[in-house]
Formats: sequence, C-alpha cells, structure tokens
Amino acid sequence: MQNLTIEVDFDRFPLEHTCDGDDLSPRIAVRGSDAPYLAVIVDDPDAPRGTFTHWIAWNIPSTREIPEGIPPEPRISHPVAAVQGMNDFRMTGYAGPCPPRRASHRFFIRVWSVGRELDIPPGSGRAALENALAAAATGYGETMATYERRRVPASPPGAGTRT
Repeated sequence: MQNLTIEVDFDRFPLEHTCDGDDLSPRIAVRGSDAPYLAVIVDDPDAPRGTFTHWIAWNIPSTREIPEGIPPEPRISHPVAAVQGMNDFRMTGYAGPCPPRRASHRFFIRVWSVGRELDIPPGSGRAALENALAAAATGYGETMATYERRRVPASPPGAGTRT
C-alpha cells in the first residue's frame, strides 16, 4: 500500500473546526496519491465510550487538497465532489471535536487513496466504508491534532456533551 502524506494547518484544532466554533471541516493537504479517488475518516480514540467517528467521506476525486468547509449533506458537488456518511452524532457530514470539559483528546485525520469509485449509499456508516476500503484502497496516510475545551459556552438545561 502506498504511503500518503496528510497535513492540516494546526496541531491543536482551532475553534472554527470544533463544536465551540463553526464546526467547519478542516482543509486537508494530501500528497502521494496516484489513485482516482480519496476517502476520509476523522475520529477520536479517546472518547469516553471508545473510538468516536466525526466524519466519513468517500468518492472524493483525487486532489492535493480537500478544501475547508465541506457542506454536511449526503452528496455534494461543491467545493469538491464527495459522498458522506453518518458520523457517531447520527448526522451526515463533518461534526468537529467536542470532548468533555478539561479533557484533551486526540483526533486522527485518516485518508485513503482508492482505485475505483465506491458503491456505498450516501448516509452509510463507518463499517460499510471500511469494508469497501479493504478491497479498494491503494494508499493510506494520517495525521493527528488535539483539542481541549478550555471554556464551555453556556448551554440550555439538559444539553449534553459531544466528543
């Protein structure tokens, strides 16, 4: 399997990419792919109940940069074409880091190069994507950034904490 170089512009998630900000998906630089498509999984292995998936996307035409701010819809064509699945918040698209207060978590940004378009319906879960990648991935790379909620905005009574 080919090694990909994956980079983001930070080591600690800026607020705009988290639940404390605008929940924008980050810009992801990708180098080393010669396959026609990319797939992405962003997850938090430090979540209280085990690895928590924040974003899954696939059938992204191979590019040197997945742009910031991918809309949270099942199938998109702008700013880049992609199909997105269900994250562990039970929402389609990206949902940023949101660990419990005073807990620093690691968030892995994992990217695969994929040799063919994946035939997975929009809104599918992580297991479906991982099964498809087992047969179609030609390369892999990852990077990691952390996030700790230093201040928690006021929330209505009964509001829970996301990871």
